[in-house]
Amino acid sequence: MPRYRLTIEYDGTPFVGWQRQDNGLSVQGVLEAAGETLSGQPSPVVAAGRTDSGVHALAMAAHIDLDRDMPDDSVRDALNFHLRPHPVSVLEAARAEDGFHARFSCIRRYYRYRFVERRAPLSLDRGRVWRRPFTLDVEAMNAAAQLLKGRHDFTTFRSAHCQADSPVKTLEDIAVARVGGEVHLTCHARSFLHNQVRSFAGTLERVGAGKWSVNDVGKALAAADRTACGPVAPACGLYFVGADY
Repeated sequence: MPRYRLTIEYDGTPFVGWQRQDNGLSVQGVLEAAGETLSGQPSPVVAAGRTDSGVHALAMAAHIDLDRDMPDDSVRDALNFHLRPHPVSVLEAARAEDGFHARFSCIRRYYRYRFVERRAPLSLDRGRVWRRPFTLDVEAMNAAAQLLKGRHDFTTFRSAHCQADSPVKTLEDIAVARVGGEVHLTCHARSFLHNQVRSFAGTLERVGAGKWSVNDVGKALAAADRTACGPVAPACGLYFVGADY
C-alpha cells in the first residue's frame, strides 16, 4: 500500500480537533473519508501532532496510506476534491520514502500563537487570533519566555489530561515579538505536552498585561504545579506551523 507525505492547511474552528473522535467532526476523520472515497479502501492518516478543537494549521505534516499508486499531484488534487466543503486543504503530496512515519520520524515541531491588540471587536480574524483590548509589554513577555527555554519539568504548563509519560521536555526555542500589527509567540521542540503552548501563551499574556512579573513565570515553572499556571489561552490563536524530519 503506497504511503504519501502530506502538508495540510486547515481552519480548526469547526472540528473537535485533529484526532478522530465519536463526538464530532475531526480533521483526521475528514481526511480519512476523502482517502477512502479516492482509493475504495480504508486509508489511515497519521499527523506529526494532534491539535485540539479550534486550533489551526498552516503546514501540518502527515501521511496517508492509499490502496492505489498515483502521481503526487493527482493525490493532492483528488484529496482536495473529496475534502470539499471542509476547510482543509492538502498543499502538497509526495510519495514517502521507506520507513517514513509522520509522527515517529519527526524531529522538531513548530507552533505560533497570535495576539492582536485592539479595542474594537474582530470581524475578519474572529476565531483566528486572541484579541487583547490593551497594549502588551512585548519586551517583558519575551524576557519571561526565555526562562522557559531548555530542559525542564513542565508540570505547571501541562494539562491535567495529558497522556505523556513524563512532564520533562526540552524547549529548543521560544520568543515573543511584534510582527506587523500583531504579537506572535513562537516556539519549537521535538515534542510538546498537551496544552503546553496555550499554557505558555496565557501565562505570558499576564506578563504583557502587567499582572505578572518576569520572575513570577520562573516561580511558576519551578513550582511544577498545574495550579501555578496562568490562564490557558484560547485555542483560536494557536497554529501548527511546520515540522522537521
